[in-house]
Amino acid sequence: MISETLTIRGHIIDSLTLSRVLDVILELGGEYYVESFEMGRTREEPSTAVLRVSAADGDKLDEILREVERHGASSDEGEAKLASVDMDGVYPEGFYSTTNLPTHVRVSGQWLEVQGIEMDCAVRIRQGDSGLVAECVSFADVRAGDMLIVGHDGLRTSRWEPEKADEGFGFMTSSISTERPKRTLIRRVAESMRATRDAGRDILFVGGPAIVHSGAGPLLERLIHDGWVNRLHAGNALATHDIESLLFGTSLGVGLEHGTPFRHGHQHHLRAINTIRRAGSIRAAVDLGILKGGIMHACVLRGVPFVLAGSIRDDGPLPDVITDVIDAQRAMRELIDGIGMALLVATTLHSVATGNLLPAPVRVVCVDSDADTVIKLADRGTHQAVGLVTDCEYFLRELVTALAEG
Repeated sequence: MISETLTIRGHIIDSLTLSRVLDVILELGGEYYVESFEMGRTREEPSTAVLRVSAADGDKLDEILREVERHGASSDEGEAKLASVDMDGVYPEGFYSTTNLPTHVRVSGQWLEVQGIEMDCAVRIRQGDSGLVAECVSFADVRAGDMLIVGHDGLRTSRWEPEKADEGFGFMTSSISTERPKRTLIRRVAESMRATRDAGRDILFVGGPAIVHSGAGPLLERLIHDGWVNRLHAGNALATHDIESLLFGTSLGVGLEHGTPFRHGHQHHLRAINTIRRAGSIRAAVDLGILKGGIMHACVLRGVPFVLAGSIRDDGPLPDVITDVIDAQRAMRELIDGIGMALLVATTLHSVATGNLLPAPVRVVCVDSDADTVIKLADRGTHQAVGLVTDCEYFLRELVTALAEG
């Protein structure tokens, strides 16, 4: 049997984290021995458990270590091992795969916090202006000669513990259900948005075209104008149909006022794209007086930065859409830096893509009429996400009301 000593700290009893870690070890065919356990003496004081984990071979042990790290259990003994990258875009064998939890690595006798932490990357060590720097690096950005962490030695991941202001935020972490008191939950989302803004942190909104199709575009527009949305992730479709709705009063050719199809309305989104392409950009269309309202107009007026990431099915696309997926991912990564909360509404693709980039301390709310979207987000590692299964128009309408009342 091959063994590794792991440490897990935090509120690991009342959160059931310790029991989850022990279950994972046994389910994956390993064994554990609790070498020491120190329980916090108060509700606020954290507990610490030291476990010796054993498995039949190195591959099985690595599998166990990768999984329990997602719950904050890690080996903080020894020095982190480094290996040189020999090919652009290729990690060395045995590279350490990151989680979205706060992570530290010990190099040359000092603990370094990993900058830009996100899941499913590697950790690069480089010489900075004032010393060594540890940072996340994606496949697309790793270069030959880079030094990356390999193995699990000298690593410390910390399970994120909510602050007191966040205690009511875990209102849906136990399960996903449509049978929930939605209005009450939405008011809690509004409270978290207020706490985020009061703390001086930005709120990111990630939206899909159903927001416009359902007639909820003006609600998102109001959130932007009122300062509740500070950054936007979306695709070509949200922006296109938002602009279509302002130029033609339709979304996918269906009239938003009466809900009936327009004659030749299926062409409206193409004509909207063409109008913006002729202007040169969304901002240019606003400056020229072509675009006089809507979500994208509000972003331009309020100085809300946005990233429109393209996909293979896009019409046009609009000139602001980033069609290279690697460039789009880089732009999304830059836009999330420093945010305190993310609202992911009515989009599976962009919700999961954004969730993959978010560190654990960022509050995440995922709203969709399909429970599978909410479940996929959590299954892919965004464990801090809480979900609400409901229509996006209802959610935004109640959210605007709750924020106005506060």
